[in-house]
Amino acid sequence: MSASAMLGPVTTGRPARARTHRRPRSRILLVLLALVAVAAVVGVAVVVVPMLRPAGPRPLFQMPVACGETWQLSTYPGHDDYDVDFFPVEGETWGRPVLASYAGTVTVAGVNGSLGGRTPENPEGPRGRGGGYWVKIDHGGTWETQYLHLLEPPLVEVGQKVAQGEQIGKLGSTGNSGAPHLHYEQRRGWEKVETYFDGEPSGITTDEREQILRRVSNNCPAGS
Repeated sequence: MSASAMLGPVTTGRPARARTHRRPRSRILLVLLALVAVAAVVGVAVVVVPMLRPAGPRPLFQMPVACGETWQLSTYPGHDDYDVDFFPVEGETWGRPVLASYAGTVTVAGVNGSLGGRTPENPEGPRGRGGGYWVKIDHGGTWETQYLHLLEPPLVEVGQKVAQGEQIGKLGSTGNSGAPHLHYEQRRGWEKVETYFDGEPSGITTDEREQILRRVSNNCPAGS
């Protein structure tokens, strides 16, 4: 008889592990990827579907500046069609109140691009990129307004309801701005459109040539 037969089975001294049923990792990964894809589709639908609805009536937008003030509305070649730059005709420019053109809900209140370093104390500081401090307001019916180059962080928050004429920020020169002013837009869905104020077209329609107009703001408190 051999020695191995006499000793019997040789063991390592460790208990044998019971076999367990494991789901293949590849299946778990596929499930996770499917969940991510579904979440992405839902997220896109939340943003896209409302924008595909027919636009509602144009709100009675007012100029985004104080009641009774005269402002210069302008554009220049390369500025993009329908974009309007606001400059006050009189008084200090830096820090002037920027007002909501119409009642709505704030959808963006933060930084677009980078701020740069232009301030009242250093007006020739380095330019930033994009719109700097900015605000977007949803007015319903796919209508939206945008306010760019604000001096400081907006005075409103995302989700906040604002009334027409409520201050949302201060005029400045953050972002890609050469001088303190307010860059302003009105949009219908994804389409940028000519700005209307107090029911009348502004006349700023193209950036093929420089345009400079003057208008008086009727963004006045109710009843005044």
